[in-house]
Amino acid sequence: MNNSLHLDRESPIHRLSPEVKIVAVLLFTVIVVVTPREEFAAFAGYAVLIAIVAALARVPAGWLLKRATIELPFVLLAVVLPFAGHGEQVEWLGMSLSVEGLYGAWNIVAKGTLGVLASLLLAATTTTRDLIIGLDRLRCPDVITQIMTFMVRYLDVLADDARRMRIARLARGYDPRFLWQVKAFAVGIGALFLRSYERGERVYLAMLSRGYAGRMPVTVGAPAPAREWVLSAALPVASAGIAVTALLA
Repeated sequence: MNNSLHLDRESPIHRLSPEVKIVAVLLFTVIVVVTPREEFAAFAGYAVLIAIVAALARVPAGWLLKRATIELPFVLLAVVLPFAGHGEQVEWLGMSLSVEGLYGAWNIVAKGTLGVLASLLLAATTTTRDLIIGLDRLRCPDVITQIMTFMVRYLDVLADDARRMRIARLARGYDPRFLWQVKAFAVGIGALFLRSYERGERVYLAMLSRGYAGRMPVTVGAPAPAREWVLSAALPVASAGIAVTALLA
């Protein structure tokens, strides 16, 4: 399965092992989330760190901003908060806005945007397969990594099955478009589920016949060296320094 979010570039960030990037992004996100919403300077510093990593990874700003629109539903929710909040009010352009709602909206937009951008950078610099390898090296439960592995391998197969079923339905002159015609769509989903379940049973039996004992064979290289852990620590350490400096100031 192709990772539509991965950018095949040559950069220092791309060359890092997946597990160090996963840990760095996770720690950065945690620091962003626990930062008090009133520390505006800290969030500006986090944005600068994201920009530096994007430049090192050769990920265009336009590419990031375009895909960051996935958070628009949360932004729309944030827009409502200043009007729906209670407590102290401020006047702006003839409108009465809640101070608490403004802080809540800022909190959602700032932390959500930084988290989305960090995740997009991780996806842009790491293939789906490498992400699963990184989770496996980080001792993520086997059942989770195996489910993700099979999802990566068979999602294209399921999408192709769904496409062929739709073409067959159209060839028979039936193209449901309205709510009262949803039965055909539901029947198709049910048939696709049964096909997927039967395929999973066959794959599992085939794996057992080849010696599967609850864990996939390890075919990846050695884990990340200490040098890469040190390099990847630059992002969470810098963000922690920004947070501490902002709190002390």
